[in-house]
Amino acid sequence: MSEEIIGHGTWYDMMAKKVIEREQTLKRDISRVRTEMGLGASGFPHIGSLGDAARSYAVTLALKAQGINSELIAYCDDKDGLRKVPAGLTNEGLEKYLGYPVSSIPDPFGCHESYGKHMSSLLLEALDKCGIQYSYYSAKEVYEKGIILNETRTILTHAKQVGEIVKQEVGQETYTEVLPYFAVCAKCGRIYTTRAYSFDPKTDKVHYKCEGLEIRGKLIEGCGYEGEADIAKGEGKLTWKGEFAARWKALDIRFEAYGKDIADSVKINDRICREVLCFEPPSHAKYEMFLDKGGKKISKSAGNVFTPQVWFRYGSPQSLLLLMLKRFVGTRTLDVSDIPAYMNELDQLEDVYFDKKQAGEKEAIRLKGLFQYCYVMKPPAKPSIHVPYNLMAFLVKMAPKECLNAYVTEKLQSYGYLQKNQALDKNLMQRIQFALNWIRDFEEIKETEVQLTTEEKKALTELVSKLQTEDDADKIQNAIFNAAKDNGIKPAALFKVLYQILLGATQGPRLGPYVLAMGKQNVIAALQRALNKEHL
Repeated sequence: MSEEIIGHGTWYDMMAKKVIEREQTLKRDISRVRTEMGLGASGFPHIGSLGDAARSYAVTLALKAQGINSELIAYCDDKDGLRKVPAGLTNEGLEKYLGYPVSSIPDPFGCHESYGKHMSSLLLEALDKCGIQYSYYSAKEVYEKGIILNETRTILTHAKQVGEIVKQEVGQETYTEVLPYFAVCAKCGRIYTTRAYSFDPKTDKVHYKCEGLEIRGKLIEGCGYEGEADIAKGEGKLTWKGEFAARWKALDIRFEAYGKDIADSVKINDRICREVLCFEPPSHAKYEMFLDKGGKKISKSAGNVFTPQVWFRYGSPQSLLLLMLKRFVGTRTLDVSDIPAYMNELDQLEDVYFDKKQAGEKEAIRLKGLFQYCYVMKPPAKPSIHVPYNLMAFLVKMAPKECLNAYVTEKLQSYGYLQKNQALDKNLMQRIQFALNWIRDFEEIKETEVQLTTEEKKALTELVSKLQTEDDADKIQNAIFNAAKDNGIKPAALFKVLYQILLGATQGPRLGPYVLAMGKQNVIAALQRALNKEHL
């Protein structure tokens, strides 16, 4: 091969190599290289929140593969204040807690010690389900235990320099007038309503006044209290214009990926880290956000939260990691209806991994590497039985409730997915449950969008016409062959198109019998929808 393959041939392996080379150039100790991800605690964690962890953990795994001891730090921002009541929680009495640190707000669900703990636990639960290993740090504890004290002290002592950096980078003059620190008001308990005006390094006290703050056009009034906060006791926190830098140095972070929405904050913190704290900031990689199908950013504040828990209802943790890891750059639209496609794609990756499907030498190495990362370097020992998601959902929908497993088993045997006396295994049982959840919630699966050639459109139109009057499985099978030949298409190519439309996969059971089992009118409707989309 003309180009050297690094590690498992993925972007994460190349990134790990760059991190190692940079650390060696900086002459820093690489006996342990830490990566980091931020853990939000102010609302329901969305899909993108897990992306932070998945990408940084993949770099951690790549570093390990290159002989470097590495660990992922999951830093929970539970000292942050509540800026907005998340959609869906408007009736939980949270309005009165706006501006309070999320770690001091009662859990509205009553199962955790605080609101912040409840929200962060949802993401930690998702990380655990995906097999992502991490060391957990709570911002509340980090400040209270003094882990970040020296860095906080240095930033506040050099607050004027920090203010100038912020002004130079983003034009914001706020921190030329006040300190980059939010004290928790000793009287009202809020954190975002205070403004810090001076710091005494001899006593570690910050002088502040609770003046109020406008958040998203709404004023959160301050109580007017004027007092002092002890930074050594964790009676406040650094603002984002400085906190990243402080924790990078305190926790010795060497890599952190970030979303483009906080690019300015990262740029500011890089300078503060280097110029104020005298610590080279970590290597970075910028990624873009997930958008919903309407083009809006998926976020807890936008109220269009797509959580990892929703994904796990219909798809495996490995398919979710595939979503996160298959591509690093570029904005992607995302919807629950995409889950079946990722489940099918994971199956295709497994086929490459076990050499059941061929790819170019370099591409095969990359795809096999990606598959291993989806299983956090613990891939299955043998291939599983792949049943296209759409097919499983259809079988589950058609199956009598009282003998669902027996019905599905019989059909999979007749379609050749199982041997004559072969039973369902653990993997297929799980997929039945995914399909069952899907059918209960959505009734059907949308067809996979396929770009049709002019010849394919003619062939499908001809086939739709033939299906209207044909009820014999063998004759339907022949009709597909004839539609292909009549329009100058190789039969295999037309079958592939039909499998993609009906099953979301490139192959499947013999189509003649399947069309009758699925219901001719259902198949005709699906093909017509595919043709109509092409005309839009």
